[in-house]
Amino acid sequence: MPGDWHLLGPLEWTRYVNKEVKVTAGKDVERCGWLLTVDPVSASLVLLDFKADGQTSVDLVMGHAVKEVQVLQEPDEKTLNRLQTSFVPVRSCSLDSEELRRRRASLKDWLQKNLIPVEEEGEELKVAGVLLIRAPYTPDDCCSSNQIILDRIQKLIHNLDSQNSTDQCGTD
Repeated sequence: MPGDWHLLGPLEWTRYVNKEVKVTAGKDVERCGWLLTVDPVSASLVLLDFKADGQTSVDLVMGHAVKEVQVLQEPDEKTLNRLQTSFVPVRSCSLDSEELRRRRASLKDWLQKNLIPVEEEGEELKVAGVLLIRAPYTPDDCCSSNQIILDRIQKLIHNLDSQNSTDQCGTD
């Protein structure tokens, strides 16, 4: 991708998300990392670098300075999971496994009633292939780089929780 990063637009940028990239910006400045997301207004890139010691560094490259973005590699399953969970808060929950199973089933039914494609992947729900919902299945347990879908699904879950009034979990 030479030269016109900011002119490509969000649909083209998504081709680079969750991939390891090399970004050339400014005068001979190069940054490498896993592309977490692109700001749709400024075209700025958020890069993550997973260190050997388990730490993660975050680098922001301003969109106006980007000269070139080159894909270095596709993510493996472990890397993709780390990318999708990098900014998910650690939660504690007092619900037992049976209650969590009931909440997961209830939420899955609710999403399907609202014509939202959802499938179970172990203990998680995957929505439309772009959003994950983890236990205890509240609006705060959603993870997606697509802000529009994230907002809509969180509102649907909030509506379900308002009907059920059973939110018993908190954030550490």
